[in-house]
Amino acid sequence: MDSSHLRLEDTFGDILRKAMRGTGVGASQLARATGIDERAIARWLKDDGAADDAQARAIARVLRLDGAKLADSAAQRWYPPQIELPDVRHHPQDPHPSNGYVFFLEGADRRAALVDPAGIPQNLLRILRDGDYHLQYILITHKHADHCDATADVARAFPQAQIVMHRLDVHAIGSLASQALPVRDGEELPFGDGVNVRMLHTPGHTDGSSCYLFHSTLFSGDTLFAASVGGAYGDASTYDDILNSVRSKIFTLPGDTVVMPGHGPPTTVALEKQHNPFFPSLS
Repeated sequence: MDSSHLRLEDTFGDILRKAMRGTGVGASQLARATGIDERAIARWLKDDGAADDAQARAIARVLRLDGAKLADSAAQRWYPPQIELPDVRHHPQDPHPSNGYVFFLEGADRRAALVDPAGIPQNLLRILRDGDYHLQYILITHKHADHCDATADVARAFPQAQIVMHRLDVHAIGSLASQALPVRDGEELPFGDGVNVRMLHTPGHTDGSSCYLFHSTLFSGDTLFAASVGGAYGDASTYDDILNSVRSKIFTLPGDTVVMPGHGPPTTVALEKQHNPFFPSLS
């Protein structure tokens, strides 16, 4: 497994930036509300050091975060245990710092789905051919290039594979948009005998951000990371939307559901309730 998959996606500074932007609280306002020197906050925002426990708890009260969990993030006290699944293959999306996945059914035809076709196309095609997969779906979580810029090359090599993407983001794949099956929240895609893939619309990071549930594994794109969430960059959806998407669509899944995010290491729903500072009092 590559080293980028073995560290948390977000630093304390990343979390601070996302929460400040999402709540509309600037550095000077945060300094006044907490009594922390604004120069220290400015350093932390540049990933130069981090708050101590008392400072993190004070910041959390202002930014609607969980104080204990934010303190753990600042001190780098928590990291999810290593999670590997027999029916999921992870691969880096070089040159992007994003995760791609293939999940599959064991059997004669090795029925498979590719999550987020991005990066160097030849790498993806080699992974798919080396696995001898029958690619049934190309599942795209959202419109950003580091999650979909190799769609055309994969679709050309596997013309029988159905592209799946939310209508609000599908313009990102150009002319292929007309061939894409739109994500319909809560509906399921047939995937082998008695197996389905559930589609979840989770707006916030982008308007069309979506997750895909296979058995008890959720591919969360940039909606949820280990100990963080994606930034809110939707045209219509907001920071509150991404938090609500996680609470209402992801945190309602069983605790042992494995979360395979678009960046950083895998985690579980239960672990995120216990450790994610964006969600107070959910442990």
